[in-house]
Amino acid sequence: MELGITGKIALVTGADSGIGWETARVLLEEGATVILTDKEPDQLTQAAEKLGQPDKVFHYPADITSIDDLKKLHQKIAQEVGKIDILVQSAGITGAQGLFHELDDEGWINTMEVDLLGPVRLVSEFLPDLRTGGWGRLIFLASEDAVQPYDDEIPYCCAKAGILALSKGLSRTYAREGLLVNSVSPAFIETPMTDTMMEKRSEELSVSKDEAIQSFLDKKRPYLELKRRGQTEEVAAVIAFLCSDKASFINGANYRVDAGSVASI
Repeated sequence: MELGITGKIALVTGADSGIGWETARVLLEEGATVILTDKEPDQLTQAAEKLGQPDKVFHYPADITSIDDLKKLHQKIAQEVGKIDILVQSAGITGAQGLFHELDDEGWINTMEVDLLGPVRLVSEFLPDLRTGGWGRLIFLASEDAVQPYDDEIPYCCAKAGILALSKGLSRTYAREGLLVNSVSPAFIETPMTDTMMEKRSEELSVSKDEAIQSFLDKKRPYLELKRRGQTEEVAAVIAFLCSDKASFINGANYRVDAGSVASI
């Protein structure tokens, strides 16, 4: 399908692996110039090299929680690539885990700093680019947890619920300028983040990783009807569509990529 993004410039955060990297790959394949950013320079360089096409792939390390880092990132992009047309906010962490009474203030603050305030600061820095030219796309990675909270990761759930509110609020402000804002909510995708979760579960239950995944699906995600982890390409396909001209009448929406994991309509 021709997505109509040839020649567009896309910035993808959290792009050294997982959903972010796969999204960058798909956007590149569709003709966009892609800019990868993440915190670890070495991993980011490797991620960019895997994509090939050095004339259309750029990478700059930055921490989305740092206003100073974001300003430097923006300056670098403006000087070496140009004004961005597409922003995909994929960076995030699992954050503090445990039941509510087991969590401390630091855990809450760290989770909110990365998963909610980081995206706020990112958008604040790059919004002028996206509002210029009468065409822009802003996609947030939320989560099933935003609308179906789990008792052992409440800070993450609250942060992702905030992302949905942020996305919807921005969509109401800038659509008439040509900037369309939407979110995508995956559930249990095969990424380094869920690998870490399942390795920890495997140790706690003294079972293999595959058995840990199956028990997680059975006990923690009973409505995820396909009974497997999703693949990053299954999420990236939806993100790429929302970045495209084909999605020109979609604004303020939240697309679930969750195999039915969210129990409600």
